[in-house]
Amino acid sequence: MSSAIDRFLQENLEAYLQQTIRLCAQPSVSATGEGVEACAGLVKQTLQQHGFQTWKIEGYGNPVIVGRARGRSERTLLFYNHYDVQPPEPLELWDSPPFEPQIREGKLFARGAKDDKGEFMARLAAVDAVRAAHGGELPCGVLFVVEGNEEVGSPGIARFVQDHLDLLRCDGAIWEEGGIDFEERPGTSLGRRGILAVELEVQTLSRDAHSGSAHILPSAAWRMVRVLASLKDENERILIPGFYDDVKPISELDLELLRRLPDNEPYLRATFEVRGFVGGLTGFELKKAVFNPTCNIQGITTGYQGPGNKTVIPAKASAKLDFRLVPNQDPTDILKKLRTHLDAEGFTDVRITYTDYMFPARSEADHPLVRLAAKAAEEVYQKPYQLIPLTGGSSPVYAFARPLGIPVIDAGVGFGITNRTHAPNENIRIQDFHNAARHIARILDGFAGIWG
Repeated sequence: MSSAIDRFLQENLEAYLQQTIRLCAQPSVSATGEGVEACAGLVKQTLQQHGFQTWKIEGYGNPVIVGRARGRSERTLLFYNHYDVQPPEPLELWDSPPFEPQIREGKLFARGAKDDKGEFMARLAAVDAVRAAHGGELPCGVLFVVEGNEEVGSPGIARFVQDHLDLLRCDGAIWEEGGIDFEERPGTSLGRRGILAVELEVQTLSRDAHSGSAHILPSAAWRMVRVLASLKDENERILIPGFYDDVKPISELDLELLRRLPDNEPYLRATFEVRGFVGGLTGFELKKAVFNPTCNIQGITTGYQGPGNKTVIPAKASAKLDFRLVPNQDPTDILKKLRTHLDAEGFTDVRITYTDYMFPARSEADHPLVRLAAKAAEEVYQKPYQLIPLTGGSSPVYAFARPLGIPVIDAGVGFGITNRTHAPNENIRIQDFHNAARHIARILDGFAGIWG
């Protein structure tokens, strides 16, 4: 069956690349709304052309497109993708226009080529290859959820899943991204950290004042500095009472999985030209640090920041923060503890606005879907499969995994940095597109049988 799948994909590779080009040529910038509705319609049409019954579901931000194809088995595998993209700016750094796709040097260049339109089309190619190999019928059901809000934090996706549990009923899910790492070794992430993103605001005066009065008038800038300093000590420990109460200890299995992963310290040093890591971490301790929750300052805004001097006392100050959370922390609980902490420290005047939150999510390393993905990847890539117990970023995996009670893994087109994801000259290697389709097709081919 694998030979038939590979033959189909090789013979039809150019056709799927042309469909990817068509999809990438359609702008769909969720941050501005540019082209989003048109792209949602194109995704719906594309799924229909590949044999899917489709729904365009409104009311959760940009439309969510759902596609379903029946198979011989009642078992159903869900694919999560998104059709929205990041803004293309700065435009002057692109070698070719972001929405005029070009193939050169064995790569397809366009905004969305990697994240996430190319991956979506590679998965559709895989579905078609398995259907062809099985005489026109899929061995299992296939469900696509393609949303248009991922690049702005998927604010409505959890509610969407809760409202459509019957439509989305499935036995496992393949998330976006994943595939291969920076040394082209296949693998999957078993978990993602959660996030709580907030903005803090403080105002000490009705308007900016002359800095000659700094001995009597309070500065919002200094007050914000003191607020931020109360959150974390010089050893990077977060000072919010109860912050670590629900942190789940690292298991022996997780430690073993971390030991098997390659050492990416030299890569990180070279890529970011970092002289030293947080807390002086190095070696295995650097790998383990992904299980540490964080408090990060995204940015601070206050006072005058133009050229030269402007001798003012800032009346207002704000700071954007994000907390990355590990199993079993609850972002809503952390938000309450943050408020309690600020009040106890005398910062009752600081306003907190939460802008985003996601729960951590994990899948088990020994689940049959994980074993199937590993076997399929090793056949395609001819290298051992890596199981990454937890990654540093966050995603709405929890929105599907928790209410549907399913394992969720990622398997995609490869490593984001080399693809310049979110940056000018975003691209996808044709080889990665092809291999991603081969990998996904093998998972689909074996999915119905993994429960015996």
